[in-house]
Amino acid sequence: MVNSSYNPDVLNCIANLSNDEVFTPPELANKVLDLLPQDLFKSPDTKFLDPFTKSGVFLREIVKRLDRGLESVIPDRQTRIDHILHNQVFGIAITELTSLLARRSVYCSKRANGKYSISHFPSEYGNILYANHFHTWIGGKCKYCGASQSVYDRGSEAEQYAYMFIHTDNPKSLFNMTFDVIVGNPPYQLNDGGGLGGSSATPIYDRFITQAKRLKPRYISMIIPSRWYAGGKGLDEFRDNMISDAKIRILHDYMDAADCFPGVEIKGGVCYFLWNRDEPGLCEITTHKSGHIISKAIRPFKENGCDIFIRYNEAVPIFKKVKVKKEPLFSEMISTRQPFGFSTLPNRKKDESCDILLYQRGGTSFCSYSDIKRNHELIDSYKVLISKAYNAGDTYPHQVINKPFIAQKHSACTETYLTIGPWRSEVECRNVVTYIQTKLFRFLVLLRKSSQNAAKGVYDFVPMQDFSHPWTDEMLYKKYNLTEEEIAFIESMIRPME
Repeated sequence: MVNSSYNPDVLNCIANLSNDEVFTPPELANKVLDLLPQDLFKSPDTKFLDPFTKSGVFLREIVKRLDRGLESVIPDRQTRIDHILHNQVFGIAITELTSLLARRSVYCSKRANGKYSISHFPSEYGNILYANHFHTWIGGKCKYCGASQSVYDRGSEAEQYAYMFIHTDNPKSLFNMTFDVIVGNPPYQLNDGGGLGGSSATPIYDRFITQAKRLKPRYISMIIPSRWYAGGKGLDEFRDNMISDAKIRILHDYMDAADCFPGVEIKGGVCYFLWNRDEPGLCEITTHKSGHIISKAIRPFKENGCDIFIRYNEAVPIFKKVKVKKEPLFSEMISTRQPFGFSTLPNRKKDESCDILLYQRGGTSFCSYSDIKRNHELIDSYKVLISKAYNAGDTYPHQVINKPFIAQKHSACTETYLTIGPWRSEVECRNVVTYIQTKLFRFLVLLRKSSQNAAKGVYDFVPMQDFSHPWTDEMLYKKYNLTEEEIAFIESMIRPME
């Protein structure tokens, strides 16, 4: 039987543009707006900007709150709506399509000067702007967003994805006013033309946040991927700026992006935050998993001796107990990408010129001494290999990294693997493997690993050990004086490595 009273919100029903440009469900938009001081919605002078509006959901929900909040200030409903739409709520659309959709959501008409608009504007745009901007190419890349010219130089008629808000040196000129609040859900990344089949992408959400800060609003609140916590792929400087910014006062962290965006996979999860210009201090960090709050803490965004944001509140005391011993780093024994100087080689059979065993994706082959460009001393050393990538979305609890193995002597590897060593004996290699397989080792890696990439840097929290004997978690828990609660948290996060 059909429920005739059922009237769904259309903004809950539209499909996403892509995993990079994700529509925000109304419920989530309101959670973000709940972070703001609610007195902002009771003032006729507060100005809001969504500089990357898609469905118009943030602007629409802001209008609803202002409509209620200003009822006693501007009693006449039409006068109140006119004031809100003309003087308080502003947007910049990311595409022509989303400009029409946003105006339809906010003005009830895709043209702000149309006969169905709930408030009359002299232009069709109203206060929701859109123009088909163009990239500024320098050396094959856009100087503003880093887009690849080979991918996005499409001609004047095609959508350029040169987002207005970040493709200008003077964002204030777009509206020529000061905003109290900048809020929304920016585009996440742009294809950069690299990678296998041109599938590589460059993050751009950081540029929207940086540009928003240039406008010096009182508050900024945005939803972004959580991968920035550990930096990487052009995000290192952004990460350093964010974790050093005491103006970030609230952070809601979602392990699984589907908890915010049903049906959308965003590796590493998503977060939304509140930046408060005038009241710096500690950050209230709330962690969500499977629809539940699993932890909450008020702590510094940046811990002493740490160059990343430690995502898990429960991990901070564990990190401190390991760090206080000031031991050498295990990462010093791990190679960089392409440890022998090449990515791939064709399969070769063993002969007089190709007698070095080559570990590569899918098995082994052989290579010659002349193929190897660096680290020749590792060819005949005792070493351990581990794959450079492992799926960050593996089943919870996590394995984190792939299984290590001992390489034969007189061997090398392609970029599929990183080398760990050299070591003095095969026995020492076996003891290294036992250490890598422990849950504490992989837990410390998890704190730095935000994607499938498991390069050298993700091991920077892992301390060196004495490898004259094997290691177990029980030995490590005792060495670092971990409590039962801390051990239980590690055990809940990390599964055994078979």
